[in-house]
Amino acid sequence: MPLPSRDEALALVHEHVQSESLRRHMYSVEAACRAYARRWDEDEELYGLAGLLHDFDYERWPDEHPVRGVEMLRERGYPDDLLHAIQAHYAARTGVQPVTRLDRTLHACDEITGLITAAALVRPSRSVMDLEAKSVLKKMKDKQFAAGVDRDEVRHAAEALEVDLAEHVDFVIQAMRGIAPELGLAGQG
Repeated sequence: MPLPSRDEALALVHEHVQSESLRRHMYSVEAACRAYARRWDEDEELYGLAGLLHDFDYERWPDEHPVRGVEMLRERGYPDDLLHAIQAHYAARTGVQPVTRLDRTLHACDEITGLITAAALVRPSRSVMDLEAKSVLKKMKDKQFAAGVDRDEVRHAAEALEVDLAEHVDFVIQAMRGIAPELGLAGQG
C-alpha cells in the first residue's frame, strides 16, 4: 500500500490540532526529520510524515497520546514503521523503545525543536535565522529556561542517534530555517 500523502496527513493535523504552537512544533519536527532522511538517503516522505503526525492526537487525548493517534493512523493504512516510530517517541507511556533509525530520529528531533524555538523567541530578532547552536546549548544549561524540555532526554536522544549534541542542534536549526516563515521564526518585519 502506498504511503499516504503529506496533504492527507496535513488535513488530519488541521482536523485534530487547533493550537498554532503545537502545529508549528509538528512542522519543526517534520522539517528536522526530513533533513535527516536526506542526510542518510532514507525515505524522506516516511520520515517527514512521522515528524508531522507524531503529536496530532495530543490536544484531544493528552492522557492517551500517542496510543489513540496510532490506532487512528493504523485504521487509515499508515505503515507499521511509521506507527512504531510514533509510539517510540513516547516510550515512557507506550513501552515501545526506539530501535530503528526512523525511531531514533523522531525521538531526537522532538524535544530539541522546542528548545530551539524557545531560544529563538527570546532573541531580539525572534528568529532562527541568526540563532547559533552555542546559544541553544547555553540556554540548555539554564533549568528555568524552557523548563518543560527534558535536557537528559535531549542528550540521550542525540547519543542514540550517534550525533554530537552541538552538531545535532545546529543541524536542526538549519532544517528549521528552511521553513522559518511557517514557524513564525523568520524574524520581525
